[in-house]
Amino acid sequence: MTTISTPDGRLLDMAVSGPDGGTPLVFHHGTPGAVPPVRSIERAAHRRGLRLVTFSRPGYGASTRLPGRAVVDAAADVRVLLDHLGASRCLVGGWSGGGPHALATAARLPDRVAGVLSIAGVAPWGLAELDFTAGMGELNITEFGLAVEGEPALRPYLDQEAEGLRGADAAGLLAGMASVLSEVDRAVLTHELAEDMQAGFAEALRLGVDGWLDDDLAFTGPWGFSLDEITVPAFVWQGTEDLMVPFAHGAWLAGRVPGAVAHLEQGEGHLSVSVGAIDRMLDELVAAL
Repeated sequence: MTTISTPDGRLLDMAVSGPDGGTPLVFHHGTPGAVPPVRSIERAAHRRGLRLVTFSRPGYGASTRLPGRAVVDAAADVRVLLDHLGASRCLVGGWSGGGPHALATAARLPDRVAGVLSIAGVAPWGLAELDFTAGMGELNITEFGLAVEGEPALRPYLDQEAEGLRGADAAGLLAGMASVLSEVDRAVLTHELAEDMQAGFAEALRLGVDGWLDDDLAFTGPWGFSLDEITVPAFVWQGTEDLMVPFAHGAWLAGRVPGAVAHLEQGEGHLSVSVGAIDRMLDELVAAL
């Protein structure tokens, strides 16, 4: 991992792996999450000659907090990462809470982004045509209910939840996340994926819950950009059995991101859709180069 500075004096923790000179795939982690990669995604990127670039959003791990950040602020940080790498073009992707941040990057950096991938990404809050929490598991309904009340209500809840996530093994993750795991997701949360999720949670929450808190507040406030700004090829993937980010979110995004190629997968969940389809996802995304 490498720590770099932003123009406003913050630190960003990042990691790069893969072939020298390969096009970067800048991947936005979920919520909560941090710089440690999901190894199945990392291997799939390397097989296609891509460099996988991961980073911790502000407030996670070693990345300095940016209080009051909006989703759109991720784009400026990605520009800093690309400048550090000397890369003129990249691909971007995001999973779950990383989905909106990937879309923001594509919207605001059309000169640097060749294509964008949203995997089980969150839709905007407050839409008349979308009940944001309908179909979510109990944990997420509670979390977003507190998010709209603000930081004083949300922080104690996240502090409590973080205690169980920092050191959980696979069995602990299954137990602690039971209400947001469909059967198909429970089936894939074993061995390597469980290790990768645990590593991400541990790093994300190592110094506290600021990043998680600021993600939730950003999701329930204005994103700071319009989906209509996206002009690059876009690919939206979502499973029908997702209890973390319900299917309606992906369906809404698929219909609103300009020109998006939609993959609304029957029988897939929040985790299983990526575990089973990452090669298809990246083949499609790489074709945008």
